[in-house]
Amino acid sequence: MKWMLIAIIIAATCVGEVLQAIGMRRHGEIADFRPSALGRAASTLARNWIVIASVVAMGVSFFAFIGLLSFTDLSFAVPVTAATYVFETVLAKYVLKERVNWLRWLGAGVVLLGVVLVSL
Repeated sequence: MKWMLIAIIIAATCVGEVLQAIGMRRHGEIADFRPSALGRAASTLARNWIVIASVVAMGVSFFAFIGLLSFTDLSFAVPVTAATYVFETVLAKYVLKERVNWLRWLGAGVVLLGVVLVSL
C-alpha cells in the first residue's frame, strides 16, 4: 500500500505541475497585480480546463500524501516523494521542450540518489 500511494503521489504531482505549466503558458504572464486584474485572471483561469485538470491532479496527490502520512513517518514520506523532481525534469525536457542544462540534470541526479538512500 505504501509504494502504491507513493506512485500515485509522484504521478499525480508530475501531471499536475506539467498541466499547470501548460495552462499558465497558454494564459500568459500575469503582470498586473491590482485586485481587479487578479480577479479577472482568476476568473479566466477557473474556466481553463487545463488549469482545472492540474488542480484535480494536485488534489489527488494531496489526499494520497495525507493517506501515506497516516501510517508512515514524515521523514520517509517527504524525501521519497521528492522523486517528482527527477520525473518533472524529464517531462520538462521532453513534453514542455525546455532546455535543461547539465547542472539541472546533475541536481536531479543528486535528488534521485537521496530518494534511493531514504527508501532503503
